[in-house]
Amino acid sequence: MLRVIQAIGLTSNPRKEFPPALDDVSFEAQAGCVTALLGGAGAGKTTALRLMLELQQGRGVTFFRGRPLHRMAHPSREVGVLLGDVPGHPARSVRGHLRMLCAAAGVPARRADEVLEVVGLVSLRDERLGTLSRGMDRRLGLACSLLADPHTLVLDDPAEGLTTRERRWLHGALRAHAAQGGTVLLTTADAKEAARTADRVVTLERGRLVADQDAAEFARTRLRPRVAVRTPHASRLATLLGKQARTAHRSVEVVRESGNRLSVYGSSCADVGEIAFRNGILVHQLADEVGDMGPGPDMDPDGIEPRADEESRSAYGDAAPTKADAGAGSRRRRGAAPKRGERRTPAGDLASGSEMSQVSDEGQDGVAAHETSHGTGDEPSARDAGSRASDQPAYDLPDLPPPISVRPAPSPLRPLRYELRRALGVGTGFVTAGVVLVVSALTAVVLARIGHTPHARLLVAWPRELPLPPAALGAGLLGAIAFGDEFRHPALAADRGTVPRRLGLLAAKLLVASATALVLAVLTVGCNIEVLYLVYGRELAEVPADWLSLSASWIGLVVGCAWAGVLAAGLFRSTTAGLAAVVTVPIVVVPLVQKVLEGPSVRTAAGFPLRLREVLLSQWPFGGERYLAAVARVVGQPVGGAMTLSLAALLCAYLFTTLRSRVR
Repeated sequence: MLRVIQAIGLTSNPRKEFPPALDDVSFEAQAGCVTALLGGAGAGKTTALRLMLELQQGRGVTFFRGRPLHRMAHPSREVGVLLGDVPGHPARSVRGHLRMLCAAAGVPARRADEVLEVVGLVSLRDERLGTLSRGMDRRLGLACSLLADPHTLVLDDPAEGLTTRERRWLHGALRAHAAQGGTVLLTTADAKEAARTADRVVTLERGRLVADQDAAEFARTRLRPRVAVRTPHASRLATLLGKQARTAHRSVEVVRESGNRLSVYGSSCADVGEIAFRNGILVHQLADEVGDMGPGPDMDPDGIEPRADEESRSAYGDAAPTKADAGAGSRRRRGAAPKRGERRTPAGDLASGSEMSQVSDEGQDGVAAHETSHGTGDEPSARDAGSRASDQPAYDLPDLPPPISVRPAPSPLRPLRYELRRALGVGTGFVTAGVVLVVSALTAVVLARIGHTPHARLLVAWPRELPLPPAALGAGLLGAIAFGDEFRHPALAADRGTVPRRLGLLAAKLLVASATALVLAVLTVGCNIEVLYLVYGRELAEVPADWLSLSASWIGLVVGCAWAGVLAAGLFRSTTAGLAAVVTVPIVVVPLVQKVLEGPSVRTAAGFPLRLREVLLSQWPFGGERYLAAVARVVGQPVGGAMTLSLAALLCAYLFTTLRSRVR
């Protein structure tokens, strides 16, 4: 079969004196199969996935259909990932989050509605991510992983915290993806779940690979077979089984379950049925099962000890995994795999009525078993159990979203669409703009009443005591949020690291931040003029004569603050750091620039703007020399020069870190 995933020598970096969480682990996952990474807490399952997806530093390499992740132009179209909860802004709607990811992946926006219908979240598409329950969040995570129609699904414990019905639907959806030729790699800490749902089980223990087996071989060697018995004479039969085991010198353990149920380890259906027949004991159920590793060390020597395992069964809800379930799953896997894109009967919700009808024989303790059946060997295998279960009907596999037949070519508008949906999907920008307008208008009114404020500063509500006006601080905050939210709510984490360092994404954020700052600058001046006119009359609302140069300075200041926030937040990975960089320019950089320019020197640059105009601006058409002269005057001011210097330094640092990450 085609080896889709090849993990070679995965080793995490050790921390201080502690050994690495993962040490030289290699395994493969094949197309059309579900592969489970099995291990308890601390076994290294999540670390293995993070190393495979290049989200964590370490050694080793992972090939997805022959290519590592960093060599793919569009990783989200090749690998769908679910690690933990859905990393999205809590105030963003379910549909808005998916549409934003559609823009990032370059797929049509209607894809969001298609996957919502498949996972049964159509009625919750307008709900906020912060209000979703655990089960709903897992459904949304699966929708995000299926969004770009990937060939491979990599899921970290996807069934954690789900109910029995949700688990059953999730496993069916993963099985349907594999049946259509895809590859599924998931982690789990439950051995019985791995045996029931996977085709191959890779076992990890303390960061090392201890077993790599087929599911049937795993069930036979790693799980302990048992015989489930129901009889109204459970105590008598348990005594007879223990006596027979001591007489024959055999290791047989009999566990008295709740009610009239017995679990017999080390025997077979034939032996238990023969003993019950010889002693005239009525048996209501006799079946082979695959259970856990059996009784603990505090078991009574005779092997007859009531064991309270309701807590372990509660983890599965109403249906604990059995060999019958594993056999039914194997029978579905052996069926003809439909072609990729073939439609099945929609499943709708997480569990349909037809699905629940298949487990009508479950008892009070939640274990689904066969009617009375007899084995022939002492150690029945999972494959035998599967063949005995072949006459049971299997519920239909859930429907999957249709394949994306035509994938658009790379487009420079893709990052821009993503950034627009990111910025407009939550109310942070609108609230910030509203607060800026209100504070700016009130500040202008107070400054006009106090007096001693130049008219140009009054129109933008910029008192001399503040380093920046409210509009500039608001633009810097919005710019810092543009990259800060990517690190706080890393929606692109499954792509290339926490936040992809792509120049297209940076250009989109700078462009959207510029447009936002421009709108905020114009609205601020307009609102201030209107408020001053209403309160004090026409005198303070007049437009200055040199409005062109003042407007260029004002727009340059606000846009420069927005850019400084974007670059600093992307460089230092924090919204707070981005806003701090904006405030640092007038407080630290401007005095430093003034001190350098006013210091003693042999020669000065006096008359530089005039000479520059004589050289460059004499022959510009359409009066372009006026605009360039205004730009030169803005840059020549202390605040403009400091802002230009800061932006240049931040841009160079961002480009340097981007190139460095690509070299790695």
